Amino acid sequence: MTELNYDIIRASGILAWALVAAAVVWGLTIKTHLLAKRVRSIWLIDLHRFLGGTAVVFTFIHIVSTLVDTYTEFSLVNVLVPFTGTWHPVAVAWGIIGFYLMVAVETTSLLRKRIPRKVWRATHYSTFGVFAFSTVHLLTAGSDAQSPYLWWTVVAVAGVVGALIAERIGRSRTSHQRDRIRLGLSTTEA
Repeated sequence: MTELNYDIIRASGILAWALVAAAVVWGLTIKTHLLAKRVRSIWLIDLHRFLGGTAVVFTFIHIVSTLVDTYTEFSLVNVLVPFTGTWHPVAVAWGIIGFYLMVAVETTSLLRKRIPRKVWRATHYSTFGVFAFSTVHLLTAGSDAQSPYLWWTVVAVAGVVGALIAERIGRSRTSHQRDRIRLGLSTTEA
């Protein structure tokens, strides 16, 4: 394995994870309306789309550079089918499954105007799976998995994602209760 290819595998994988994390954080920021009054919403959505699309590009670079690597000798089947390789098969499987979820999210996002909103929304929720699977892959595969800097970064980002999810759920419940009160329904019947 050449040193350059090793660096490309590592850098593209870490960057792909960071872009997935940024897309999730940005998407949650949009849905919780934390920046809605300060920034035009179309700009927020465009940035969210850019982050997600760029994550796909760097994931593709990560996969291709892994395929041309001579140290681990992955085949096309090994990078597309979980548990078929011999090098850290469980760690690689997390990444493969996360990749498939990412492709589903990006594909339905590109087709959003042509598919039912419920399909898009249900698929878009799997973005949390993309984040979770890619995070486990990041922390269990490769030489950077032992880096305390990487672990602390992951802990911090996961904390932000968790806090934004809690905020999103809290706002959703409050909105649901307001709707029930407006309709004259009891808030205890749910």
